[in-house]
Amino acid sequence: MNVFSYRPAPEELSYTFGGRPAVARITPGTVVEMFTEDCFGGRVRGLDDLPSKVCEFPYLNPVTGPFHVEGAEPGDTLALHFVSIEPARDWAVSTTFPHFGALTATHTTAMLHPPLDEVVWLYEVDAEKRIVRYHARRGDFTVEMPLDPMHGTVGVAPAASEARMTITPDAHGGNMDTPELRAGVTVYLGVNVEGGLFSIGDGHCRQGHGEVCGTAVEAAMNTVVAVELVKGVSTPWPRLEDDGHLMSTGSARPLEDAYRISQHDLVTWASSLTGLDELDAYQLVSQGGEAPVGNVCDTNYTMVAKLPKAYLGGPEIYGAAHSRLRTLGEEYLSSR
Repeated sequence: MNVFSYRPAPEELSYTFGGRPAVARITPGTVVEMFTEDCFGGRVRGLDDLPSKVCEFPYLNPVTGPFHVEGAEPGDTLALHFVSIEPARDWAVSTTFPHFGALTATHTTAMLHPPLDEVVWLYEVDAEKRIVRYHARRGDFTVEMPLDPMHGTVGVAPAASEARMTITPDAHGGNMDTPELRAGVTVYLGVNVEGGLFSIGDGHCRQGHGEVCGTAVEAAMNTVVAVELVKGVSTPWPRLEDDGHLMSTGSARPLEDAYRISQHDLVTWASSLTGLDELDAYQLVSQGGEAPVGNVCDTNYTMVAKLPKAYLGGPEIYGAAHSRLRTLGEEYLSSR
C-alpha cells in the first residue's frame, strides 16, 4: 500500500483553488495522510481572540494542497474517499461576524439595523466520548452534542487557469459546507487541469445544515483520504457517494438556483445510470429524494440532492470506485 503523509507549515497553506503549484505528486491508489488547519488558521484559540483582531483578511479558510494526481487530465474524474476525519485538538471554535451569516445584513444585502456582535464560542472536543460541549456565552446553559467530523472545503483547480478563493463553492468544489462530507464518503470531482490539483480543508467537528451563523464547530483535523482516478468520465458538479446514497451538489446564488443545479444533476445522473427516460428519472428523484442544505452564507450557496441507491437497481457507479476505495481504506485502518 502506498501511503503519503503531509503536514503543511503555516506558510504552505493555500487560500485559493488554482493559481498554485502542487505541493506533491501522487499516483492513483495512494492513501494520503494530511493535517488541515481550521478556517482561522489556528489563530482563534480563546474567547478574546476576535477574528477581526487576530486574523488577516482575506486569508481565511486555508486548505492543504494542492496535490497533483499522476495521469489526471481534463475530462477525467478524481475520486477521493474520506477514510477518517479526526479532530487534531481537544478544542474547537465558532463565531458570529458583524456582516456574515444568514440572519444579518451583509455586503450584498444592505440594511439599516446595527451589525451583529462579533462573539467567539469555545467548544470542548472529547474524541473518546465522541461529543462536543457547547457553552452559552451569555448564560449558564451547556449541552453535549455528538461529534460528527466533516470537511467543509474540498475541490480541484478550476478550468482556464482561473484561481478561486477557497471560500467560494462552485463547479470545482470549494467551500460547500455540507455535513454529508464525512468519513466513509467518496467525493467525485471533475478534472479541469493536468493533475487535477485537489486540496482539502475547513474541518468541522459538527455543523447544522445551512451553517446558519456562518461558522461551524471549526477545528483542525487529521484526515486520511484514498485517491483514485476515473479515466474518460467527466463530472459536471461535485458528487458524493456513501454506502447507501448518491448525492449531487449545486452552488450558486440565489439559493433556488443552487437547488435546481443539484436536482438537475441528480436527475440526469440517475437517468444515465439506469437508462430511464429523463422524465421518468425526474419522477423517481421527486418522490425518493432528499435535499440537505449545505451553506446559506458563503459567496455562493450550496444545496445537495440525495437519493438512496436502492431505488436505482444496482447500477455500476464510476466503475465501483467507492467500493474499491472503501476496501483500500479498511486495509489502511487495519494496518495501523
